[in-house]
Amino acid sequence: MTNKKILIVDDEPHLRTLIQQTLEDLEYDGVELFTATNGEEALESIRAEKPDLVLLDVMMPKMNGFDVCHTVKKQMGWNHVHIILLTAKGQEFDRNRGLEVGADRYMTKPFDPDALIANARAALGLAAAGS
Repeated sequence: MTNKKILIVDDEPHLRTLIQQTLEDLEYDGVELFTATNGEEALESIRAEKPDLVLLDVMMPKMNGFDVCHTVKKQMGWNHVHIILLTAKGQEFDRNRGLEVGADRYMTKPFDPDALIANARAALGLAAAGS
């Protein structure tokens, strides 16, 4: 079984922990979870770990999620990395900007844990739980 990797990027420690706890059942499917606390750290981790999925906060210090996504998708050309932007900013403008920079999906906070797991499973090509 190929190990899949998910990078969780958020500058809020409690949100990083919440997302990790939400997704920890995926570890039974061989998924490895790791975290970054800002955009610069996220890019370093993406280059080093080559995750299959990145859950990316938009508003962060040093480099925002839009810029990280643009760098990965447009500059590095890593379209195989699935990026879900997670943000409190749910306005149409922000959604459009997320799609422009190459995000595969856009979820607003507070997120529905079941929806987050379903999106992660879909992005990684894993069967839904219980199927």
